[in-house]
Order: sequence, then structure tokens, then C-alpha cells
Amino acid sequence: MSVMTEGKNIYVLKASCKGVIGTVARISSFLAERHCYIMEMQQFDEILTGRFFVRTVFSTTSGRTPSFDELKRAFGDELPRAEEDFTWEMHDTLVRPKVLLMVSKFDHCLDDLLYRMRTGELKMQVPAIVSNHPDLKRLADWHGIPFHHLPVTPDTKAAQEARLLEIVAETGSDLVVLARYMQVLSEDLCHKLSGRAINIHHSFLPGFKGAKPYHQAHDRGVKLIGATAHYVTSDLDEGPIIEQAVERVDHTYQPEHLVAVGRDTECLALARAVKYHIEHRVFLTGNKTIVFR
Repeated sequence: MSVMTEGKNIYVLKASCKGVIGTVARISSFLAERHCYIMEMQQFDEILTGRFFVRTVFSTTSGRTPSFDELKRAFGDELPRAEEDFTWEMHDTLVRPKVLLMVSKFDHCLDDLLYRMRTGELKMQVPAIVSNHPDLKRLADWHGIPFHHLPVTPDTKAAQEARLLEIVAETGSDLVVLARYMQVLSEDLCHKLSGRAINIHHSFLPGFKGAKPYHQAHDRGVKLIGATAHYVTSDLDEGPIIEQAVERVDHTYQPEHLVAVGRDTECLALARAVKYHIEHRVFLTGNKTIVFR
């Protein structure tokens, strides 16, 4: 928190509605009337669908502005009545979202996310780590994070997914991140986690499917290595894309070099996607996202 914002509460307002004249003015007036100072406002008008998206960061002054709950209640009573098909969220930036991490045996994305959390780059809490293998329990223990080993077989898949949902509910997790979790989620689980589960794909989608994607890329002489972070849907690796990272390579790169570059791009794309989500910068719209960076 900077000197300019010290002693103030900072909130984020996300809203979307049909594109009409006056939306920004109504939001600005609502905040000004309650002694709120707009620190940042980003907006986007999607011409093809006719929808308008706006993200507003604003601060309050103790003693002059209503409480957070009062602000939310008043906003919900006033703005949706004036706008058509109005959806909105308001968040307190002091509340760190709870992010449940899922892994298998690869540790690079998990380690990267935990490092960024420790250094304060990702302002989040990790209440639990879930894995279908026991390999990374030591890393979870080092961070003091509960580790849940849920081995998955065709016979246990339904029961283990039910247990996963219980853990999500018990921990109050706001987001689930598949940090190289090498197990396909069922259609039912994808539906229940819709809009709050992020996966990292080891390719710049659309890309090479199946085993050894970097070896396939090498065989095809690719010039870019990439990774894609997207929301999880029942269509495998087809969910709305949040962030992508790429790195240029050439004919001198052997498969093991491509793997190393791939690990870096996976970490970068996933960290950015998680950051955008927990900072309330992402809007889901159909099969794609609007991301205010």
C-alpha cells in the first residue's frame, strides 16, 4: 500500500451491461455521492455483442464513506434498475482470495506460484494442495500447506472428485488452479467449477495434442514455444483463454531444450492468469475473456 492510499479502503467494482449512454456517468456519480475517489477506470465496448465492460478501482475515506456492505447493498439497489442486463461484483482488496492448487508430479508451476505468493506478487492464500500422486507432499509441508492425496482410477474418479468439491467448500476456496494436474476432469466437475478453475496447457493453443508435445513440436521444426492458461470447461483444452506466453526458438534447440523453455512459458502464463483473476481483471463473455491488464 502506498503513502497515497494509506489509511484508506480500496475496492474493485466490475460491471457489465448492454452498451448504452450514461453507464460510466451513473457509476461515477454513485461513487462521488458517497465520497469515493476513483483511482482507476478501464472500460471496453464490445461492438459485435453490444455489451459494455468496466472495471473501477476506488478508495474511501474513513468516517465519510459507508461501509463496504452498505456500499454493495446501495449499489445493488440503484444501478441494476437503471441498466439493462446489468451484472456486477464488488471486492475488497484487503481480502486475499483463497486459491486451491492441484498438481500431479511436475512441480515447476506449483513452486512458481508459491514463490510469487511468498514474495507478495500474488496476493492470495493457498488453503490446500490436492494431488493424484504423493510426490509433492514434501513441498507442501515445507510451506505449511495441507496436502490431500486423492489417487484417481476409473473406479475411484467419481468419489475423488466429490471429495475435491468437499475440500473446496471446507476451505472456502474462491479459485481452483490446475498447476500441471495431469488428469481430465469430468463434465460434471467442470460444470460445478465453471468460471473458477484455471488450467495451464503446455502449448500455444491450438497446438499439438497427445503425448510428448515438445517432441512433436521438434519434429515439425516449430519456431515458437508457447503455453496457454484458460478456464476449465468440459471441452478439453478449449476453455476461454486468459493468457498466453511464447518464446522464439530455432533449429539448434533439442527436445530437452524445448522442454526447459516450455516450463518457463507455462509458469509465466499461469502466474499472469492467476494474477488477473484474483485482481478481478477478467470478464467471461461466451467462449472468450475480456482482460483489463
